Amino acid sequence: MQRRILEQIGLFHGLSGTELASIGARLQSLSWSAGEAVFTAGDPAEHVYLLAAGQAKAFRTTPTGQRTSLDFFGPGDVLGGLTWAGRSGYTETAVALVTTCALRIDAGAFREVMLAHPSVALGVLDVVSDRLARARSTEQLQASNTVTERVAAGLLRLADTFGVPGDEPGATLIQLPLTRADLAAMAGTSAESVSRTMSRLRRAGLIDSGRRWTAVLDRTGLLAAK
Repeated sequence: MQRRILEQIGLFHGLSGTELASIGARLQSLSWSAGEAVFTAGDPAEHVYLLAAGQAKAFRTTPTGQRTSLDFFGPGDVLGGLTWAGRSGYTETAVALVTTCALRIDAGAFREVMLAHPSVALGVLDVVSDRLARARSTEQLQASNTVTERVAAGLLRLADTFGVPGDEPGATLIQLPLTRADLAAMAGTSAESVSRTMSRLRRAGLIDSGRRWTAVLDRTGLLAAK
């Protein structure tokens, strides 16, 4: 089972069955219920998590308690963020959104895997670079765009990552249990502003949403929303 999961994770593409089996021997299978923390910011960064099933979100919290830098993860993603770069503690808190399973490996063992397999180390660099670029893009978006543009950009990014075809022609269903607080953290605004923006986008026929789902109905219109 662990080998099948590793085969689905981009970091390990190209490794032989024997190599995957060797890595799999270092892994521990764990699971969390919705709302449980996978790891908490500030805790010693002793492990890396390879998501096998379910969904999780990671966020940072300001001294005033506001959540920022929200990101979402699905099967095949690696959790732990920039702690791979030598940080002593997790810089984010990761929480399961639904029942979630992951393979956990000790940080020291993961470093040994990277030393033994340069392709894995290069893959880690790609993941870290991508997340840094996404964080910079979010900062620029929050600094120069309207709340509507920021909320729309967040919804479109989630649709690209977690979307599946919806019931209506051209619609994309985002399969994440999003809250207004989640969207507020992504857009760098308040939950109240997100609620007003979502209502306006819904009246315009650009999106629809329910208790645990959101659908993009008009991608072109959402891109142009101001």
